[in-house]
Amino acid sequence: MPKGGRLIAFDLDGTLIDSRRDLADSANELIAELGGLPLAEETVGGMVGGGAARLVRRALDAVGLAFSPEALARFLEIYDTRLLRHTRAYEGIPELLRAAHGRARLAVLTNKPRRPSEAILAGLGLRDLFDEVIGGDGPHPRKPDPAGLRAMMAAAGTDAPRTLLVGDSAIDRETARQAPVRSCMVTYGIGTATLTGDVLDGCDWVAADTTALARAIEQFVAE
Repeated sequence: MPKGGRLIAFDLDGTLIDSRRDLADSANELIAELGGLPLAEETVGGMVGGGAARLVRRALDAVGLAFSPEALARFLEIYDTRLLRHTRAYEGIPELLRAAHGRARLAVLTNKPRRPSEAILAGLGLRDLFDEVIGGDGPHPRKPDPAGLRAMMAAAGTDAPRTLLVGDSAIDRETARQAPVRSCMVTYGIGTATLTGDVLDGCDWVAADTTALARAIEQFVAE
């Protein structure tokens, strides 16, 4: 077991990776196929965080098109061809993860489906740094339900005081509250607009950039 039996669970989109353009381009390709007008990248970015179905539903609603299971399946097909066209780890994230690796158990808890999540992490050379990846299409309910995080804690043999959830949105903050575990919210990600003062209230750390995130993680693992 790593030092102190600690677990750090990271959100993916907006926390570890900047995937906004690939998600927006995929959504707009679907919209174009269905006869709609494209959405701004920033608009689609604001729809990210609740899983693929929620993103597709929101995007189609925004242009007056009907959601269907077929539309969701088509979006996932399109996105599969765009996973790493523009998606990159945020500056400093690979170094941060390598520094934490071996000092705590690292995991990814995302509402994104697991297969593309794994593919992106592998493509960016980050997958081997994580003990576990739980996606939104697995056996556990999606965040903010804490079941996936609690399963990670059980697998790590750790408890709430020794667990840190790092995320970029109100969904992540609520997940941490419900678990309940310690939290660090980053304000550089896709979900920044959701991190209002009341959401951030009670956070253990708030990080404006990956340098501040690295400091927060260092404090957590050194306790």
